[in-house]
Amino acid sequence: MLRHEFQPGRLVAGIFLTATAVAYAGDAGGLWKTPWFAAIPLVIGGLSLAAAAALLTRTHHTKPPNTTNQT
Repeated sequence: MLRHEFQPGRLVAGIFLTATAVAYAGDAGGLWKTPWFAAIPLVIGGLSLAAAAALLTRTHHTKPPNTTNQT
């Protein structure tokens, strides 16, 4: 049984922030060269995709308004 709802926006943000950390860790370890500005598109793009995923999830999970006539 799940303890909380699955939140894909947080998952997407975590994946992109982890990818940024791995890119700079590889540079620090001497495995490859990562330019200083590489974090900008990774973080901004990841947060934008995370916001889009969260928005889609929120619109999908919200209940539609009650449209029955109650007089």
